[in-house]
Amino acid sequence: MKEGASSSLDEIQVAVTRVEGAEDIPLPKYMTHQAAGMDLAANIFEEVYIEPGEYKIIPCGIKIELPPGYEAQVRPRSGLAAKYGVTLLNSPGTIDSDYRGEIKVILINLGKQRFSLKRGDRIAQLVISGVVRAHLYEKDKLDETQRGDGGFGHTGV
Repeated sequence: MKEGASSSLDEIQVAVTRVEGAEDIPLPKYMTHQAAGMDLAANIFEEVYIEPGEYKIIPCGIKIELPPGYEAQVRPRSGLAAKYGVTLLNSPGTIDSDYRGEIKVILINLGKQRFSLKRGDRIAQLVISGVVRAHLYEKDKLDETQRGDGGFGHTGV
């Protein structure tokens, strides 16, 4: 084992329940031992087509109960983006710890061909992450930095 490496990753308990009619949809799971995201599957009852430039809300068939201090982020699957130009319109989508509704994703087809989606297809990733809340306060002047207000490519291409 490399210096500084851990033999296991931290885990938290997250309760999950299926919506009615989603009993056959696979629960999210990590596809490799050190994967950060779990795959979400489409809870649709007939084939869905997404035309180029079109977006659709796709249900995933599950609800989760996150512990306070955590969020779930819904992120695109790189394979769908690379092969078909399909990604998420709201990315990352945030699921707060007090949300108890069905997880749904907004898929958009940025590709050139119609995209076909079938029941149980893996459509997005779910990443569980800790949350830090900030207390904002007003200040007359912010501290100076070397960067200052430079942004949007100020260091070159």
